[in-house]
Amino acid sequence: MLNISKEMENTRLTFSLEGKLDSVTSNDLESEIMNSLEGVEELVVDCEKLEYVSSAGLRVLLAALKLMNKQGTMKVTNVCDEIMSIFEMTGFSEILTIENNAKTQAKETKEEE
Repeated sequence: MLNISKEMENTRLTFSLEGKLDSVTSNDLESEIMNSLEGVEELVVDCEKLEYVSSAGLRVLLAALKLMNKQGTMKVTNVCDEIMSIFEMTGFSEILTIENNAKTQAKETKEEE
């Protein structure tokens, strides 16, 4: 199950995901994103409550990134360690702009000490 909430603020669209982004739920997210991008210059995918992402979910993120590269920017925020590991294993950590993930925060905290 995946709960998707979206919030539009000026030209920034934020999708907050809760649950599992897999082959069962990825089509729902894809439809939501593709039907919402008109006039969007910044797409934010908030993964704070995302528990799992499969290859089908990664495909949706990649498709959204390709579309947003034509009209603006996309970033993924609040990524937990488990999801970040998936992004790293698949190379998605190299192509996605990822902010506020747990590993980055822990590293920044250590550097500040």
